[in-house]
This record gives sequence, structure tokens and C-alpha cells, in this order.
Amino acid sequence: MRRKGLARTILGRVGIALAILGALGLALELRTFRLQSELLAAAGQAFHHVVASGANPALRFPAAGPYDARLGYSRIPAFVERLGERGYEVEFQAIMSPALDRFVALGGFAPYREKSRAGLTLYGSQDEPILRQRYPERAYGSFAEIPPLLVESLLFIENRELLDSGRPARNPAVEWDRLARVTVGRALAFLGAGPQPGGGSTLATQIEKFRHSPGGRTDGVAEKLRQIASASARAYLDGPDTVETRRRIVADYLNATPLGGRAGYGEVNGLAEGLRVWYGRDFDAVNQALAAEDAATLSARAEAYKQALSLLLAQRRPQHYLSEDRPALRRLTDRYLRLLAGAGVISPYLRDAALETPLAFSATPPRRSEPASFVAQKARNAVRAEVMALIGEANPYALARLDLSVESSLDAAVQERVTEILASLGDPKTVRRLGLAGRRLLGRGDPAKVVYSFTLTERGADANRVRVRADTLDRPFDLNAGAKLDLGSTAKLRTLITYLEIVHRLHGWYAGRDATELDAIALDRPDALTLWAVRHLANTRDRSLPSMLEAALQRRYAASPRERFFTGGGVHEFENFDGRHDGQDFSIAESFRRSVNLPFVRLMRDIVAFEIAEAGRGQAVLAETDHAGRRAYLARYADQDGKVYLDRFHRAYRDKDADAVLETLASKLRTTPKRLAVVYRSLRPEAPLEAFAAFLADRLGGRAPSAEQAARLYDEHAPGRFSLVDQGYIAGVHPLELWLAAYLQRHPQATRGEIRAASRTERQEVMAWLTESGRHQKQNPRIWTVLEQEAFARIHRGWRRLGYPFDDLVPSFATAIGSSADRPEALSRLMGIILNDGLALPDRLIERLRFAEGTPYETVMTPRPTRPKRVLAPEIARVLRGLLNDVVENGTARRAKTAFTRPDGGRLRVGGKTGTGDNRFKTFASGGKLVDERVVNRTATFVFFIDERFFGTVTAYVDGPEAADYGFTSSLPAQLLKTLAPALAPLLEGNGAQTADAAAKEG
Repeated sequence: MRRKGLARTILGRVGIALAILGALGLALELRTFRLQSELLAAAGQAFHHVVASGANPALRFPAAGPYDARLGYSRIPAFVERLGERGYEVEFQAIMSPALDRFVALGGFAPYREKSRAGLTLYGSQDEPILRQRYPERAYGSFAEIPPLLVESLLFIENRELLDSGRPARNPAVEWDRLARVTVGRALAFLGAGPQPGGGSTLATQIEKFRHSPGGRTDGVAEKLRQIASASARAYLDGPDTVETRRRIVADYLNATPLGGRAGYGEVNGLAEGLRVWYGRDFDAVNQALAAEDAATLSARAEAYKQALSLLLAQRRPQHYLSEDRPALRRLTDRYLRLLAGAGVISPYLRDAALETPLAFSATPPRRSEPASFVAQKARNAVRAEVMALIGEANPYALARLDLSVESSLDAAVQERVTEILASLGDPKTVRRLGLAGRRLLGRGDPAKVVYSFTLTERGADANRVRVRADTLDRPFDLNAGAKLDLGSTAKLRTLITYLEIVHRLHGWYAGRDATELDAIALDRPDALTLWAVRHLANTRDRSLPSMLEAALQRRYAASPRERFFTGGGVHEFENFDGRHDGQDFSIAESFRRSVNLPFVRLMRDIVAFEIAEAGRGQAVLAETDHAGRRAYLARYADQDGKVYLDRFHRAYRDKDADAVLETLASKLRTTPKRLAVVYRSLRPEAPLEAFAAFLADRLGGRAPSAEQAARLYDEHAPGRFSLVDQGYIAGVHPLELWLAAYLQRHPQATRGEIRAASRTERQEVMAWLTESGRHQKQNPRIWTVLEQEAFARIHRGWRRLGYPFDDLVPSFATAIGSSADRPEALSRLMGIILNDGLALPDRLIERLRFAEGTPYETVMTPRPTRPKRVLAPEIARVLRGLLNDVVENGTARRAKTAFTRPDGGRLRVGGKTGTGDNRFKTFASGGKLVDERVVNRTATFVFFIDERFFGTVTAYVDGPEAADYGFTSSLPAQLLKTLAPALAPLLEGNGAQTADAAAKEG
């Protein structure tokens, strides 16, 4: 028994000794952090990643942390998916090491060296940055930049032992004594024995919280443990010595602490942004004041210190303290001023001065910085807009905060020089010096009001790369890609392509037929183009497509303006730009070279006739008065015509209430009792006789009918007594206007679509007279109008295939000379197709997108290789290049003929098409007499190619009635291209070229 007792005693003492040793070891570990630092540093060596070729489907991305969302890390999978749908693929992607992957899989936040500041960076084609945005905009670059007073105050408030230099291996994630006090305090609070204590979080775990925890909050013990584990792992990435890491934590905290959000500005993060947004203070000025220690600066130092201190304290409940209860923040700040002075962190003098200083919040948030001039920003805005469309980010401020770098195809140096030249053209002296003054140039009008745009694209094997895209419109609007402009005779290029494609089709149909078959087709009275094709093939030995295309270009048309054309639902007259062309005949090639209007109007008429004939029954419907299809065409006309009238009437009435609609319609009438009766009974069919009589008396005054007459009118024009057409005839207004006014009485908020849907029967009723037999002369023009619309719909499909940017064409022969409008960017794309032998390549502005560079989430996206698409026959493209070159050599763009030369003195081949748009609204009286004319805008455009690699557009534009003061034509953009040649030389020299001006200077 004694032996057993002795054994128990010895074991007990050994146990006590081991417990004491364990406690001593734990205490030593808590003091030196030796063991955990070695273990965590060893683990940190295993936490790494590499970036490898191709996609990594197993890559783990962060979930919902504010930092990860703001920088876009959590959205990378969505970005990859969207970019994949738009022709991009993953070129490189990060692969986490096994240890890092396991840590993240277990719920930890990936430990890596995080960025205090990140944002969008855009690069040009030579890797030069064209835009660099960082968030926060201002921050401490290092611990050394932080005023010591601010460091000491922060540590006193949040983490007093963080920078203890006596323990170099200290784990910054935990202050054990503080954590113990908080744990005990919370246990007592749970038992009702004390108040809820403050948080026990260190700066390191707070950073983990507001960066990576869902919503930036700690929702429970598990989340707190995750923060501690992640902060601990991150602290030892650089080894067991954490001194520098702890200093970096202080800077990171000050740079990224969340400080609520302010209406009119948005979220606020970091001390620098907080000082600016909440107090209107400059970050540098505050830091200078905090660093000063002389008595003369005490007042400024006290104000800066109190503002900075208040923000350090507001971080606990930023929205409450900074927006909802500012007096509470003042009280809290004053209390801490006393505590800090009592602890010796600040002097009594600074305390007293700060206590006397009010916390003066700025009355309004600062404005987000905008560029002084949108002109200089157009290139970067174009790239930024393209990126937003690609990744699906609609908010430019959110885009600016993504950790994203983008490589674009723009040549930044050339872009900047071109922009400078274009912007300088508002100065009359510069205009004269550059040779841009004179007839058909800038001889009159204020040059400062002319807007210019320029694009230059380089053809590559896999894509067309946009090198320059500039305009001088000082608004956030891209004139090249966003405007709908009348670009005049550039439309002749699209019309010519349509014509040559018809010839190509006719060649395919008939080139293999013998002479007898061709003669039979000719006898069948086909349309003019088919007739020419069969006659040509019947009478030529060379039936090849190139030969037929060349012959087609020699077909001649009259340039006489002395013909009226029924097109677009009415009779129109057209003019040539140069009156000297009137009365002559021109081949199509010559008309194109000289840009003569009337031959192209007549060519479009033949194209429309061909499309109608090819569609089938069009000619038969017109020729046969009893054709079964006539009624269907007339019904379509009635439907379309009625929509035009309804839309016009709706614009006049849409913002009026029921009484205002009645008043407006009644005021249009010649005021007779009968007319007023029709209108009132149509609009107010349920109104009693008394209201009707009062209405007549109010409108007619002393001419109002007697009570008996009013009663008779009331009965005679009761609903249903007359058809809608008869009601309109009696009232002297269009029946559909009467119907619409009545409909709006019952449906005052009706939309245009609802009105159209409700008026189908009425639109047919109004035009019912047209279907009566014997009205063929009135029917045929209307049937032709519908046939013409069908033809232009088919023509439009061909234009769209070649990049035409709009959803429809104006169904009029005037489309051949520009009435359907265009865009410079779309014309440039068409030139690229022609230059590439009819193959369409994608336009490339974005070459590479790199997300989260240097992080375990890094992802690089590049365009997926694509094959060119055949959209135009190569034979047609070759013919067009010759014609476009002829325009420059001998036609309307001769000014650009000598713009570019090679080092050996030879000229680079330049081709293009000019166009002048003089857009006016004209009002005609019955009989066709012009009664009013209003100038809308003026444009001049040159779409061009340079040798075999480059193509683009130059456009000059004046908006509004002031356009009448200008007389420039397409000679201006042609001359301007020559003026820009020296600026373009760095790009063109890759093709062995130099500008004519540069060669002249050297020679």
C-alpha cells in the first residue's frame, strides 16, 4: 500500500512538474512565438502559385469579400465565361501549390502578398500606358511615409503590441492578453454580469475581415477563427521574422479601412479618401500638419489630428458615426483625446487644442474627377468602353477598381499626335498654315466649330487592328462609332457593290447558256440589268466574270437632273453636285470617279427593278388589274401609311390630358357647328346634351346654335351614325387623327405600340376606297411603294453583310447618294473587306486582358483564333480597289494622291471614296414648290486605304443651322489626310513608307 501511495505521489509530482514545464513552455511560446513562427514560416514556403499556359478548371476563386469583389477576383469566372462567348480564350491561368489549394479548400483566405492599391491599366500597342487608374487614389506607399503620431495613436486604439521590436517573430494576428480579456468579458456579458466588451481583433484580423469576410463582417466564432488562421498564415510568408510584415499591416490598414459611403459619391475606403470625402481635406496637407511639431502649427496640427483620429474611431461603425450620428463621433473622439493624452501618446497642448477644434464635415461630397477635355480622352474611352462591353461591366467606376490590365492595338504616340493636329484646326492661323483654307475647304465659317474624326486600322493575318481612333467632339460620345451621319457619296460605294454583286449573280445564272437561250430570255422583257447581262453574254467571246464586271462598269447613264422620280412614296428631283455634269452621259466607272449623282440615282432605280423582278410577281401585280395579289399589297400600304399618320398625330397629343386633347383638336377646325359636333360626339360619346351644348356655346359664342338646333346636331352625329372616314370628312380632319384623339380620351397613357395595335381595323378602313375597281392609276403607285420597300429590304440584307450599321434603309433612290446615312467606323470596316480580297476579319481593339496579375487568381485572356469569313467575291474586291485608286489618281480625292511615298521615292498606292453631306429639311407646298428649308448639318468624308496594310476614314462635321455658313466639301478630308501624313509616318514606315512632306524636307 505504501509503495502504491509512493508511486502515486511521485507520478503526481511528475505530472505537476510537467504541467509547470508545459505552462512555462506555453508562456515562453506566447512571449517568443518561436515554435509557431517556425511552423508557419515553413508552411508559408509551401504557399505559392505559378502561372501556366491554358485554363485551370480547378482554380479556386474567393467568394464574397468586399476586397475580392471590388478588385474583381470573385468575378473572374463570370468574366471568363462572358469573354469566351465573345471570342476570347484563357491563354494563361494561375495554378495554386498543393498546400495553398488545401488551405483554401479548408476555408482559409488565400495567403499571398495583397495589393493595397490596384485598378485598371490600359496599354497601347507598344506597351506604353495610356490610362492608369488606382484605388484608393491616394495612399501611404510605405510605413515610413506615415506620421509617427498617427501610428502611435492607431496602435493605442487598436493593437498596442503590434510593433513590439523585442519579439521579432511575433504573430500579429493575436494579442493574447487582449483576446483573453475580451473572451472573459463576453462570457460575463452572456451571463448578465457585465456590459458587452469591445472587439479583440488585431489590425491583421481586421484587414482579413473587411477584405475577405462576407459583407466585411464577423458573423460568429467560426468566421473569427478563419480570420485569425488566414492572418497568421499571411504574416509568415516572408519567414519567421515579422517586423516588416507588421509595419506593412499598419500601412495596409490605413490605406484600406472602410469608412462608409456618402450619397453622391459612393463607398469610401482608406484614410486618404476618408479625409477628402468627409472633411474636404488634402491628404498631403494633413500629413504635413501631423508631422509638424512647432508651436506655430499647433492649431493646424490639432485640426488634422482630430479629423484623422475621428476616422480611425469611426471605422467601428462607419455609417452610424459618419452619416447618422455625428455628435456621437465627436464625443467619442474627445474621449479618446483625453485617453491618448493620459497615456502620453499626445501632449496636453495637442489634446487641449484638438478638444477646442470642432469636427467640421464638408457640406457636399467632392466631385469625381472628370477629364478637362474629352477630346484627349477619346482613345482611352474607346478602349474602356470596349472592355466594359466585353466583360459586362456597366459602371465605369467599378471598372476602374478592377485589378485588370488591358493591352490594346492603339498606337498611343501616333494617336496623341493625330489628336493634337485635329484639335489645333480650330485656330484660323493653323488652318492657313496647313493649307486647309480656301475654296471647298475652310474658306468660310468658324473653323473652331468643325468637328473632325479619324480612324486608321492595320490589316493583319488574323485581325484588323485599330491603330488610331480620334475625334474632336468635346463630349463623351464617339463620333466614329456612335453617330448616324449623312456621309453623302460614300453611299455610292455601297450601291456600286450591290450592283456588281447583281452582275456576279447574273453571270452565274447565264454565263453557261447558249445564244438561243439568251435571246429567248431577252425577248421575255426582263428588267434592265438582266437584259443587259444576257445581251452582253450573247455578244462577247470572253464570258469570264472579270470581263463581265469590267463591261458592267462601262454601262452609261444620263446625268440629267431634268427627270422626276417616283420613289419613297412620292415624286422627287435630284441634283448633281457639280452642275457642269448636267446633261452628259457617264459610264458607271466615270460616275464613281467624279462622284456624279444622277447616274447613281438611275442605277439604284435599275437595282430596285431587278430586286422586284427577282422576287417574282411584282411586275405582274402592277400590270394585271385583276391580279389576286393587288389587294394584299394595298392592305400593306394602308397599314404602313396609317402608321405614319398615327405616329405624327401621337407626337402632337401624347403629353396632353383628355381636355387638352379635345381643345387642341377643336382649335384646328374651321369653327362651324357641324364640325365641332362631329369632334365632340366622337371624343365624348357618353357626354349629355347639356355638356355638348355648353361646348358649342363656348367655342362659337354669339354664333352658337339654339337649344333646338343643338339637340338636332347632338342626335345627327351620335356614335355609329357615320363611318370614321365620313366623320373625318365632315370635321375637315384626317380620320385617323379623329380616331386617335378619341382613343386618348379613354387611354391617355397609351404608348405608340398600343395605339398601333388598337388601330389595325381603322387603318384599313381609312384606305378602303383605294381597293375599289377602276382606281388602278391610284393603286399602282401605292403598290409600287410597297414593292420598292421589299426591294430595299433585300438590298439592306446585302449591306448588313458588309457591315452596314443600321437596321433599315430609306426606301428611296436617294439612298444611292447618302439618304440612309452611315458611320465612319462602318465605312472603314467595309474598306478593310475590300482590301482583304472580300474576306471579313474581326476588328481588334483589345489584344489581351490580364486579371489579378501577381495573385493566385491571375487569368490572361486573348482572342481565340478565327478564320476569315468570305463576304464578297474576290473578283469584285479587286475591281473595287482599282476604282478606288482611280478616285485618288484622277477623281475627287486627287489631293491625297501624293500624300505618302516610299524611301526610294515611289508613291504608296492610295485609294478611297469621298462624300459630302449637306443635310437639310425641306418643306414643299402642293405642286412641289419649296416653301421652307432648314439646314441640319454638313459632313465631308474620305474613306481610304494606304497600300496593302492600312485603311480608315477622315470626317469633318458641323452640326445645326450654323452648317449653312460653311462651304467645305470632301476635298477637306482628302487634304487633311495629307496633312496628317507626317504624324502617321511611324506606323507606315513599317511598310517601307515615308510621307511626301517628310521626303521633301529631307530632300
